[in-house]
Amino acid sequence: MTRAPRSIDKPRVGITIGDPAGIGPEIVLKAVIREDVRAACTPIIIGDAAELLRQAAELSLFADFPLVSSTEIKIDEPQIFDSHYLNQPVQWGTFSASAGKAAIAAIEAGVKLCLERKIDAMATAPINKESLKLAGSPYPGHTEMLTALCGADKSVMCFVANNLRVFLLTIHLSLADAINKIKRELVTSAIKLVASELRRFGVEHPRIAIAGLNPHASEHGLFGNEEAIEIEPAIAECRNIGIDVQGPFPADTIFLRAWRGEFDAVGACYHDQGLIAVKCLAFGEAVNVTLGLPIIRTSVDHGTAFDIAGNGVADPGSMVQAIKLAAQYARQIYEPGNQADE
Repeated sequence: MTRAPRSIDKPRVGITIGDPAGIGPEIVLKAVIREDVRAACTPIIIGDAAELLRQAAELSLFADFPLVSSTEIKIDEPQIFDSHYLNQPVQWGTFSASAGKAAIAAIEAGVKLCLERKIDAMATAPINKESLKLAGSPYPGHTEMLTALCGADKSVMCFVANNLRVFLLTIHLSLADAINKIKRELVTSAIKLVASELRRFGVEHPRIAIAGLNPHASEHGLFGNEEAIEIEPAIAECRNIGIDVQGPFPADTIFLRAWRGEFDAVGACYHDQGLIAVKCLAFGEAVNVTLGLPIIRTSVDHGTAFDIAGNGVADPGSMVQAIKLAAQYARQIYEPGNQADE
């Protein structure tokens, strides 16, 4: 779908509260009262309103925002869109089907509002995979769920932190399964999608690097052959169509090189290969961006933190960055002269 370009000074960003048994509601409420967030966008909090207000009262957080429906959202102060679902309060730090279903309801509402053009982007607080499973969800995480809800053919998880962008070739799989998934077609498809999406989000000439799967990127076959058989041919294919992509490089140094500005994005072969680098270099500041969707979606770089949920000590830093980046992307994409292919 194509959305007509328009100028947006204060994009409407829907912010889901995540798993209500975790720190999601807390960090969302802490984020939306910040002046820099309210200057950047119109925040619309999406979640079970009764539970959100209960937690606000328990934690002494401000939540006196108007409740709105999809037809009432305005360019104004923060608002709450009630996705309902919960019939009783959740217990902080506890896995439950009801908390999982409430998290799903908020995500579904946010996607629907985006697809219907009632909001311009969405930023998500963390969900808990065990609660999702108890709720009967077939999806192991946000990325897979959002891809299905949006009807997208494919998507790529990417983390953004200042100069560093790390995208994952595989995500929520065992390490053994992730290794088996590293095939030429997968790598080629991801590189093409990321190059296109980086241009969409303002990187005019993306410079992409791919990390090797094996130690030292296999050292010319000494420690494995996946690089030679699968990754190198994928890179060559993409270079032949004009994409500036290089590698595979040893994973122990390529992320630092990108952090220092040598590349615009690095492809990691498996979840922890990329996320260890991101969280060591920029934990609490990085933002998860889902590439390949017909909507703008960002998220935090951390989990539900059940161990501190309900204590009022959660840091909203990554939530703040996720909201602001969603607003930034909405302004870039919908600025006059920029055609947003959604």
